[in-house]
Amino acid sequence: MSQYKVGDKIKLNIIDINNEGMGVGRHEGFTFFVEGGILGDKVFFEIVELKKRYGMGKTLEILEKSPYRIESKCKFFPQCDGCQLQNLDYKKQLELKRNMVENNLKRIGKIKNIYVKDTIGMEYPFRYRNKAEFKVGKNYRIGYYKRGTHDIVPVGKSIIQNEIVDDILILIKEYMEKFKVEGYDRKSKKGIIKNLLIRTTKDNKAMVVIVTKSENLPYKNELIEMLTFPDKRVSTIFSDTIVSIYQNVKKNDTSVILGAKDIKLYGEDRILDYIGEYKFLISPKSFFQVNSVQTEVLYNKVVEYLSLNGNETVADLYCGIGTIALYISRYAKKVYGVEIVKDAIEDAKENVRLNNVDNVEFIIGKSEEVLPKLNKKGIKLDAIVLDPPRKGLDKELIDSIIDANPEKIVYVSCNPSTLARDLGYLVKKGYKVLEAQPVDMFPHTMHVECIALLQRETM
Repeated sequence: MSQYKVGDKIKLNIIDINNEGMGVGRHEGFTFFVEGGILGDKVFFEIVELKKRYGMGKTLEILEKSPYRIESKCKFFPQCDGCQLQNLDYKKQLELKRNMVENNLKRIGKIKNIYVKDTIGMEYPFRYRNKAEFKVGKNYRIGYYKRGTHDIVPVGKSIIQNEIVDDILILIKEYMEKFKVEGYDRKSKKGIIKNLLIRTTKDNKAMVVIVTKSENLPYKNELIEMLTFPDKRVSTIFSDTIVSIYQNVKKNDTSVILGAKDIKLYGEDRILDYIGEYKFLISPKSFFQVNSVQTEVLYNKVVEYLSLNGNETVADLYCGIGTIALYISRYAKKVYGVEIVKDAIEDAKENVRLNNVDNVEFIIGKSEEVLPKLNKKGIKLDAIVLDPPRKGLDKELIDSIIDANPEKIVYVSCNPSTLARDLGYLVKKGYKVLEAQPVDMFPHTMHVECIALLQRETM
């Protein structure tokens, strides 16, 4: 039986931050996760929930401020759930993320003597996102969920988004209010607009996707006119800024932002963006790294780890629209991109033509099924690049990778815990993790991207 009860008030030193951005501390050997505390704080908090092995708390008073605590530049912090680390010094954020990767590799992957390099951060860690996603609710609210709830915090300006997005939000809110187009109430199931997705490019073009509960979207022409012929109050948007407008129909109430059906309302089918010298066409559902600056850093590290001499054959698994496959193509003899999503493969093939690349071939299918087929054809893979979703790799795929027996594996991960799990399995199967490189793709959040280099051990 715990010596604590809900409502108890305790002093606590915050010694870490968890994946949700909550302060972590231990009181008489018992772990507490405390909202409102950051690394280095001493807080006075109240217990709000108790479990067998840990408790949850809310900070009542900061008794001693952490030397790493700073004033947030975002006026919506901490109510908004978009960022968790706005009040933590950026250099400390980078250190925290490096430690997070190392701890996961040691604790989950059981990988000893791992060399985790310092996190590569941004010179200017603001306005970095090229994709913005917003919830829309009743009373024309547009923003993010309040932390721990489904209540929407209206966000007029987000310092991690492109400034064009701020002005697009002004225009869409004006449209909704002028024509009485209500946001969707997730309790009553009434309203029209559920979500917004806005993509921007390096040359400041934009795609706007309005997500609705049905095909009914009133005053579409008026909406298009407001977005494409804005007045002078929105200083970042000109008549050629918004090049594509879609309506997306999402009938169910899942956490996924987009539904199955896209209806183009205006402009281009896709927008054009760049990674390095390569051009990519991006549709509403395309996976494209959200931080353009750090994506080049990330992909250059992939190239460095592969260390190709032009004679190798490489497979890029979970290739999406072909970004990594194309980026490494100039250094390899042949690159195979494998992806299960049909639309992504179609975009990838178009991107190959767009860039006049002739040594990349895209294959639709499950990687664990495609790899054995390549093997049977006598195609020897010298290296494999992996960039899976957050859930990591299926064991069946890992076994297929082992059977393919590449000399090198470069694993790009957005989830340190599944990365650690998968690397642990690969180590047991004869690979050695040479090093890991965290890259800060999402400043001021707890998300961290990491690249790991594995080499086949000689027998």
